[in-house]
Amino acid sequence: MDGIAAIRFTEGRKKRMQPRDHIRVTGSALKNWAVAQLQDSIAVAALWLAGLWIVGVPWAPLWAILAAILQIIPHLGPVLGLVGPVLAALVRWQDWEHPLYVLILYAVIVVVDGLVLQPYIMRRVARVPMWASILVPIALGFAIPFWGFLIAPPLLAVVYAYKARRAAL
Repeated sequence: MDGIAAIRFTEGRKKRMQPRDHIRVTGSALKNWAVAQLQDSIAVAALWLAGLWIVGVPWAPLWAILAAILQIIPHLGPVLGLVGPVLAALVRWQDWEHPLYVLILYAVIVVVDGLVLQPYIMRRVARVPMWASILVPIALGFAIPFWGFLIAPPLLAVVYAYKARRAAL
């Protein structure tokens, strides 16, 4: 009788996660976030390449590859990726209009990336809802200046991985 009561008692309790399970869930979530970052970088490179070819900036493929590499650095990387194309446009045409076109292109890419591409890719790869990908970095940026923007995307991936794991149990 005691054995049956013990089985019934343990059936109702949820299984506790072992440390290796925590490492597995967190590692998987961070891997998914890194894959999402890589896909976002490739998408941003494609946008830069198309836009720079339309504007006619020399060495457009080089600037697009550089933008993809620098996209991994949060907030500072995209700005650093802008310097080369602006200088190339300035040297080639020696006017203010073409560098302005590159700045406009940059603004369009930042808006499309921040409000469409990153949230969509995070939803598809890391299972993070689009609203959370947009609002949580802003909220954490206010709560923890500078660091909040940096930790929000991987933190969201980990939180939603644990949420999915809990729902699966």
